[in-house]
Amino acid sequence: MPSLNPPCDGEFRSICRVCHGGCAARVTVADGKVVRVRPWPGSPFSRGRMCVKGLSTPQAMHHPDRLTRPLKRTGARGEGKFAPVSWDEALADIAARLDRFRRESGPESVALGQGTGRHHYFHVIRFANTFGTPNWYEPGLANCYIPRITVSNLTYGGFVTGDYYGDTPPRTILFWGHNPLVSGPDGKLAFPVRDALARGAFGIAVDPRRSETAKRCGLWLPIRPGTDAALALAMLRAVIEEGWYDKAFVEAYGAGFADLRTRVAAATPAWAEAVTGVPTGAMLEAAHRYAADRPSILDWGVSLEQNPNSLQTVRAVALLRGLTGNLDVPGGDVFGSDLVAAYPVLRQALPPEALAKRIGADRFKLLGGFRAFMPAAHIPGLFAAMRTGEPYRVRALLVFGNNPLATVANTRGVLEALKALDLLVVADHFMTPTAAMADYVLPSAYWPEIDQIIELPFVAPRAVFAHRKLATVGECRQNELILSDLAQRLGLPGADESLTDILNQRLAPIGLTFDELADRFMVLAPPAYHRYREKGFRTPSRKVELSCKALARLGYDPLPSFAEPPESPVSAPETAREYPLVLTTGARRPEFFHSDGRQIASLRARRPDPLAELGPRTAARYGITDGNWMRVKSPRGEIRMRAKVTEDIMEGVVSVDHGWWFPEREGDGFAALASNVNVLTSDAPPYDPAFGSYQLRGLLCAVAPE
Repeated sequence: MPSLNPPCDGEFRSICRVCHGGCAARVTVADGKVVRVRPWPGSPFSRGRMCVKGLSTPQAMHHPDRLTRPLKRTGARGEGKFAPVSWDEALADIAARLDRFRRESGPESVALGQGTGRHHYFHVIRFANTFGTPNWYEPGLANCYIPRITVSNLTYGGFVTGDYYGDTPPRTILFWGHNPLVSGPDGKLAFPVRDALARGAFGIAVDPRRSETAKRCGLWLPIRPGTDAALALAMLRAVIEEGWYDKAFVEAYGAGFADLRTRVAAATPAWAEAVTGVPTGAMLEAAHRYAADRPSILDWGVSLEQNPNSLQTVRAVALLRGLTGNLDVPGGDVFGSDLVAAYPVLRQALPPEALAKRIGADRFKLLGGFRAFMPAAHIPGLFAAMRTGEPYRVRALLVFGNNPLATVANTRGVLEALKALDLLVVADHFMTPTAAMADYVLPSAYWPEIDQIIELPFVAPRAVFAHRKLATVGECRQNELILSDLAQRLGLPGADESLTDILNQRLAPIGLTFDELADRFMVLAPPAYHRYREKGFRTPSRKVELSCKALARLGYDPLPSFAEPPESPVSAPETAREYPLVLTTGARRPEFFHSDGRQIASLRARRPDPLAELGPRTAARYGITDGNWMRVKSPRGEIRMRAKVTEDIMEGVVSVDHGWWFPEREGDGFAALASNVNVLTSDAPPYDPAFGSYQLRGLLCAVAPE
């Protein structure tokens, strides 16, 4: 589909999508090329500011290593030998092979994978549904965001985000496992957070690292990774027993208060201090400030979900909002507005018999079952099916904007799975370790090369933006158009709907076409608060489900609980003798988005090497010197990192950057295993019984100087 507005020179308003933050941008196009990107002040979220990733867009778009033509593998898989082919040749062969696989082995033998928060996200799901495969994945689903969305829906009847944008500023912000001054996802950007803290909001950070956000907070609670549920239970107990909860709100809008009070009775501050390492005084101060110095925002992050107790960890933290009445109030956590229609993923096109074939759906009801927010396959089971053929063989994988060799746990298992495939197709901007394994590598459009609408904040939106395609490099194509072409060749349902049709369909509730919204750039919903006073919350009880009956009906505990991580100094003392330190993964850096950006010269100059952070006493004990190379080992493997010795981390904890590979080492397979934290992680059970989440935080490791 051609762009709705042909590219031309000039300056244009846009929304940056280097990451999934969504900063308003002013894009300068000259001679058909994007030559400059600057922040634009027209968004209430970015407020005229932008990070270095967005500013580097012209370097990325016109980088000499940018993929600009479809490539077909000519050598052995992983050998890195490719030849250019036409789009027609590539898509015709891919479609023919997909058709053969679905006839020979069933559509479930084809899987789709994608990266987090991209414009094509829901179109990948649409293609999977219409093709008939229940097996699509995104690396974070069980371990990032979906547990928080699902728990919010079950507990309050909807997802909430911090009200940084209204007339009433927050007085307290509790950052739990979240560093928004660097990560800034989905419209919940760094800039309003920074402004709120600068205006006097008191910040509390629960994090083993004194992150960039924690450094701006008045209270830092360094916590042993993986023990967040214990801290949350103790804070819930303190809020109840000290009488800090909002009695009027809980009486009118809380369901199951007595049961919750009984559940948390044993979670004393002394018990929680022994488990988490957080001092009792700091724990109680945090609970009191959040509960009493209102309005308060609870700004939570992925670390809550990256453990086998994901459901109950997120539930424990979520209930703090319900006890304190910091829901749907100015300056607290608020619901979004349904401005536009949901993306037509055509779930009804997926045959009923396919649901039972979704890998993991029988075990993880909130990941792959009918109550799941976006029903998807369980990643460990999916890659195991590629390797072993159990419960059936997955023969093909189509990957859009994802680099699983860098971003999925158990890297060696992922590598073995990719080698076993009959067909691997990767659409991306650059050749990556995963793309180098592919049969076809397809050149994806960068964000100024696409037509899109963006709702911000994601899942709890207050605004919708539109952005037109501004330029094109080589033969790059928008991923939705690649999928639509394949759908047409395969004769799939809905294949006759163009992207224009879909965008216009979504915008119908606000009475605008895509072209009209692109001219306006943004529609902003007015703030709305206290909506529960009219009809209650959108839960079966119409109240905040402190004890959740919906979970009980699904066979899960309706009340939160703590479980010690399966690999920790407490649960695995024999392993801890050889691996005495606690590993946490996933630290964000402002220059990179997951595994993206490491070939961009200006970004790499700021952050040339992968870092492992550890405290000065821990470093001294193991002979580690700041700035020197070191080794980090786990029971799964060993990687090489640059040491950063700092007092801004809990002693005994090692924090390792994620997403590292080396584009400059193409002849060496991009050194995909050298500094890749997922060489150290595991995708093995135990899993969270609802989401299938597995342990990525609080694992055991050892360090040594190089």
